Amino acid sequence: MHGARIHHEMHHGASKARDIKMMLRDAGLRPTRQRIALADLLYKHGNRHISAEQLHEEAISARVPVSLATVYNTLHQFTQAGFLREVAVDGTKTYFDTNTSDHHHFFNEEDNSVVDIPGGSLAIDDIPEAPEGMEIVRVDVVVRIRPIERG
Repeated sequence: MHGARIHHEMHHGASKARDIKMMLRDAGLRPTRQRIALADLLYKHGNRHISAEQLHEEAISARVPVSLATVYNTLHQFTQAGFLREVAVDGTKTYFDTNTSDHHHFFNEEDNSVVDIPGGSLAIDDIPEAPEGMEIVRVDVVVRIRPIERG
C-alpha cells in the first residue's frame, strides 16, 4: 500500500520530499513541485478524509499556487497509483482517504464529515458473485449518521 508507506516514512524522520519523489517516480508520476506539495499536505496530519475543495483551500493557505482542477487531477492520479482511496457519498460528494486499507465509513449528514468505522465492527455476508468476466475489487459501505434531535 503506497499511501501507508508514504505515511509511515513521513512520520519517521526520513526526508519527506525525497520519499515523496521516490513514491511518485515508482508510480510513474513526475515529481512536480505541486504534486510534492499536495502529497505533503495530504499526509502530514496522519490518516484523514479530504475533499478536493478542502485540499485546495489548504494549498492556497499554505501558499501553494495550484488550481482546483490540478488538485482534482492530482487526487485522481494518486488514487489510481494506490496512494489514496476514493470514498463516494451520494454520487455528488467525493472524499479521498489516506488510509488505503480495507475498511468502511460513517458519513455525518450534519457537517459532511467522513470517519472510519472501526475495523472488524462490520461484517458483510453473502456478497453476490460478480457477473461473468468481472471480479469484485472491493466493497464500500457508507453508513449515514446524524445527531439525535433532542426535545
